[in-house]
Amino acid sequence: MSFLSLLFGGSPLDPEKFEVLDSNAFKAAIRNKKVQLVDVRTPGEYRAGHIGKAINIDWFQKGSFEKSFEKLNKNKPVYVYCRSGSRSRKAARKILELGFEKVYDLGGGYMRW
Repeated sequence: MSFLSLLFGGSPLDPEKFEVLDSNAFKAAIRNKKVQLVDVRTPGEYRAGHIGKAINIDWFQKGSFEKSFEKLNKNKPVYVYCRSGSRSRKAARKILELGFEKVYDLGGGYMRW
């Protein structure tokens, strides 16, 4: 098992279903489009500042985290971010396990926004 697998848990994410975008690519992807944009930080972090039309689904609230994703379209990509990229990577793994087809992660998280 590689160091990254140990750090982020499990096997590497499928590059066909998961992609990390730098802040410029992420901005371009969500600009002027109706996308499923999810901030997986805590409500306090979200209130302190977040990206435009992002909805807040707290990664640390496991039960409500999964339930909240039931309201989203599994056939449309999910754009996800956290503070620095660690939680969103874990969240992406879970989102894919829930049956979503594609997840884009903001590399470096909100700190790089």
